[in-house]
Amino acid sequence: QAQLVESGGGLVQPGGSLRLSCVNSRRIKNVDTMAWYRQARGKQHDLVATITNGGSTSYADSVKGRFTISRDNAKNTVYLQMNNLTPEDTAVYYCNGFPSLRFNWGQGTQVTVSS
Repeated sequence: QAQLVESGGGLVQPGGSLRLSCVNSRRIKNVDTMAWYRQARGKQHDLVATITNGGSTSYADSVKGRFTISRDNAKNTVYLQMNNLTPEDTAVYYCNGFPSLRFNWGQGTQVTVSS
C-alpha cells in the first residue's frame, strides 16, 4: 500500500512562509494529478492546489497568488510553497491524488499561523 509522508509544517507568524513536502513511497508519475488539501479543526478536507504531470496548476481562490504547487516525479515528491501566510491558513495539510483519492491519507503536517 502506498504511503504518503507530509512534512515542513510548523508555527509561523502572519506574513511568513513555509515549504511543505509530500513524499510518496510509490512512483507518482503514473498519477496524472496530485493535489494538496487542508483540514482546519472540525472541518472537512478542502482542496488547496492541484498539479498535473504536464505541469498545469490550479488553486483555491483563497490561496491564489500566495501558494505555489510543484512536483518532482523523479523524487516522488510534491511541494507546496506558501507565502504571505494568514491565520486563516492554519490547518493540517495533506497531499493525495485528484479528483480520485488514490492513496490512504498520510498523517499530514500541521501549519499554524499566529503572532
